[in-house]
Amino acid sequence: MVNVNRLFPLFALLGAVTAYLMPAWFVVFKNSIVPLLVVIMLSMGLTLDLQDFANAFKQKRAVITGLILQFTLMPLSALAISLLLGLDRELTIGMVLVGSVAGGTASNVICYLAKGDVALSITMTALSTLAGVVLTPLIIQLLIGEMVAIPLMDMLLSLVKIVLIPVTVGVVLNHFFKPQVAKLSPALPLISIVAIVMAISIIVALNAGQFAQVGPVILLAVFLHNGLGLTLGYLCCRLLGFSHTVCKTISIEVGLQNSGLATALCIKFFSPISAIPSAIFSIWHNLSGAMLAGYWASRVQKQTEALE
Repeated sequence: MVNVNRLFPLFALLGAVTAYLMPAWFVVFKNSIVPLLVVIMLSMGLTLDLQDFANAFKQKRAVITGLILQFTLMPLSALAISLLLGLDRELTIGMVLVGSVAGGTASNVICYLAKGDVALSITMTALSTLAGVVLTPLIIQLLIGEMVAIPLMDMLLSLVKIVLIPVTVGVVLNHFFKPQVAKLSPALPLISIVAIVMAISIIVALNAGQFAQVGPVILLAVFLHNGLGLTLGYLCCRLLGFSHTVCKTISIEVGLQNSGLATALCIKFFSPISAIPSAIFSIWHNLSGAMLAGYWASRVQKQTEALE
């Protein structure tokens, strides 16, 4: 499983490049983004059980801190970066949307590779995903409601259908049919990766003609946004006295966003152009997360060797 997930950034990059060069191959699947996201959310639900949610009560302070950082630091920094770089309305909407969604589903694997607290990571991803059903539309309304009309209730209902129902179904199935689900579990990461890469490729294909127009400024915006999430997520937790392991975990949870969900919301409620930041984020946050995980894992390895 880990080997497959380690190749995820490469698959995402290859998919994006192929879609950019051959957009016609992927544009025909433009109506598949939401179904692909439902598959990803269902796969995530199948990896969770009720005990994962019970674990939240064992590390309440860490979980609450992570959730607060997730839904304040990321959306506010997205808006600040957009204003600082002078992004147009569509790209600003996309930046704020990717900042307002829950933590990314790849964060648990990145946390594992970084030798963080995987139980905490899973708990945070699950809770932020559920909390985001309500918080994401409210944050978007608060931050960019004056810039564009936000279909608050429609967005809320979409999040219930795309996120809440599939995750809940997955958890219920895993609870009542654990032996059967266990047989499927080795394939779930691969299914999620294929779905995410396909969604990224479709978004890139839909915007193939727009990338040259937006230029490197949107790349800079995404790099800054992701970098701030990872850095400030770690530093804030360090200042609050958490251990290095917990700081790593929360940093990854805060810095890696569910950009696939942001993409689906952008296309459904706004425009394909507004989905460009989340499409780039999908690729970049997995690359940056994998590099950071490699750095942290190598430090743990060196410390272990020094003690032997």
